[in-house]
Amino acid sequence: MTTIKNQEFGGERPLYASHNVRLENVTIHVGESSIKECSNIEAEDCRFEGKYVFWETDGFSINNCYFAESARSSLWYSKNCRMTNCKVDAPKLFRRMDGIEVENTNFPNGEQYLWDCRNIKLKNVEIQKCDYAFMHSENILIENYRQDGNYAFQYAKNVEIHNAIINSKDSFWEAENVTIYDSEINGEYLAWYGKNIRLVRCHLTGEQLLCYIDGLILEDCTFGTDANLLFEYSTLGGNIKGDVHSIKNPTSGTVTVEGKVGELIFDENQKQPADATVIVKESL
Repeated sequence: MTTIKNQEFGGERPLYASHNVRLENVTIHVGESSIKECSNIEAEDCRFEGKYVFWETDGFSINNCYFAESARSSLWYSKNCRMTNCKVDAPKLFRRMDGIEVENTNFPNGEQYLWDCRNIKLKNVEIQKCDYAFMHSENILIENYRQDGNYAFQYAKNVEIHNAIINSKDSFWEAENVTIYDSEINGEYLAWYGKNIRLVRCHLTGEQLLCYIDGLILEDCTFGTDANLLFEYSTLGGNIKGDVHSIKNPTSGTVTVEGKVGELIFDENQKQPADATVIVKESL
């Protein structure tokens, strides 16, 4: 492996088609496509200022590096990427990629992250301003995660999340095969039109949550006082710990509420088969 150390590059495609290269304390100044169509790249203690850095690259690791805001769209069309201990101010990262591992990294400007990506693993990651993150992505495993930004995980498939705080309006719309453990999810219209959504020991807040879902399972979940008009036109299973503000027109299945229900609505607008059962066990 060739080592490039303590150097600076700029302009367009300075390291184009490089293979088996280790970069140490390298700065990529403003320009385009600096590490394009490369393979087996290691970057350590580097600074990236130009855009479109890692495009169509196969097999690369990035550790303790910095991506400036000007390094937008820097990881696209690539595969087998591992990023650790980085500081990232760049928006629109990770697009149409396969094989992404990110650990111990914060993204304060996470607009439109992780679109059309597959086989994603995140651990100890925080993303701010992350509107529309994970759009159309699949095979996602997340642990110890915090997110602030709306419309996340739309159309995502095969998602497993542990120990997360997700602040996101309209998250998980039309998502499929999602399991979330021991997490807090805050925002309106959670998981509308989803399929096979399972929530385990989660706390949920926001209006009109979990509606229009085919296959909703709740296990020991709790709801905030603002969580109203739950489950409209959803098929249900499982149980809820504590009180619920209101439930409206679930379609079928059974859910047990181990607390009080402020308002239970079954009206003429129920969607067939309209045979849902809500068992209320008021706590003493």
